[in-house]
Amino acid sequence: MSRLHGFGRVAPAGIAALMLVAGIATPHAQSVTTFSGKAAYYDPDYKGKTTSGEPYDGAKFTAAHKTLPFGTRLRVTDVKTGRSTIVVVNDRGPFTPGRVIDLSLAAAKEIGMIKRGIIAVTVSVLAPDKPVTTVKTGN
Repeated sequence: MSRLHGFGRVAPAGIAALMLVAGIATPHAQSVTTFSGKAAYYDPDYKGKTTSGEPYDGAKFTAAHKTLPFGTRLRVTDVKTGRSTIVVVNDRGPFTPGRVIDLSLAAAKEIGMIKRGIIAVTVSVLAPDKPVTTVKTGN
């Protein structure tokens, strides 16, 4: 089975500060970098290993990113609905132009993207030692 791949562009880090001031991020989940683009999710039948060596587990909140270190925590927000989820990078990809992240099935369900497929997202890199409060808005 295959999985989806892609890459995207990085937005200015100043957006993270604007998100904090606007109340989009909480002080406990301050982002150090924010970028946006398209997100896809792993094929529900995918049973392979991730680049980090872990078996892919669709029930875990994980993601593939082209360059961020394994273990990096990210807040992924659906631009259309405002719903968000926290994931941990454990794989490489995506390698398709315009895509910035591939999400596990659990993460995709959490933000409600299953029926829509590829969606526009904003991704915030979270500080590694800060507690996270998951905030859901929308449906």
